[in-house]
Amino acid sequence: MSEKVILILVDGMRPDGMMQCGNPFAQKMVENSTYSLKARTVMPSVTLPCHMSLFHSVDPERHGILTNGYVPQVRPIKGMFDRFDDYEKKCAFFYTWEELRDLGRPDHLDVGLCINQHKQSDTDIKITDAAIKYINEANPDFLFLYLGETDEVGGHDCGWMSEQYMKSVSKALSCVEKLQNSISDDYTIILLADHGGHDRSHGSDMPEDMTIPILFCGKPFPKGKELEGDVSIKDVAVTIAKLLQVPPAKEWEGMALCAN
Repeated sequence: MSEKVILILVDGMRPDGMMQCGNPFAQKMVENSTYSLKARTVMPSVTLPCHMSLFHSVDPERHGILTNGYVPQVRPIKGMFDRFDDYEKKCAFFYTWEELRDLGRPDHLDVGLCINQHKQSDTDIKITDAAIKYINEANPDFLFLYLGETDEVGGHDCGWMSEQYMKSVSKALSCVEKLQNSISDDYTIILLADHGGHDRSHGSDMPEDMTIPILFCGKPFPKGKELEGDVSIKDVAVTIAKLLQVPPAKEWEGMALCAN
């Protein structure tokens, strides 16, 4: 029987920021998950290229997105929304940064909602509440929730690991906790970041920019198990496909991080 999956991405959340922000849910999530706090994103460690690699399981030089401006793929690869819809999985997309709209085509989504206010306070709360309402009403197979305040309000405005950044990380984690407590435990929740950051920037190959957390919390995953070896943002799409019992697209390069 296939699983149902909620994928939550906190933009710019460094693993050390997650664990040091003072929110006790961070440690609770680790204890209840199969996880890596040393996973790697892709270069350039920039939001849209990283999201395209997350959804298409290839490096940026393959999908062709190297900046935060979208261009059509020369050799198109199906992303998660398109691939899962082909197998009649109900997919949804809740986000706060309009540039992400091309991660999937609208006709492959049951619903797509953008609250394009990522530079405003409490946008993460608004989009989380909307996602919770939809999940409980529509029971989707796969939903992607993007939380963007950590990157914009925390990192770029005040600096990574600053007091405001830590508050933004903590608030995002509280959103994740609220969602987890508000929906059926039939869902596997996957929490990750697209990239980290340093000073008030990101995009380099520095460890601070490239290292991300990835946590899998749900019935198919042992609790408190740290993943060994190299873990990549490209592995997430293949893992979700396996949970949904959908064959991965032949171009996808990642590896499944679940046993079943």
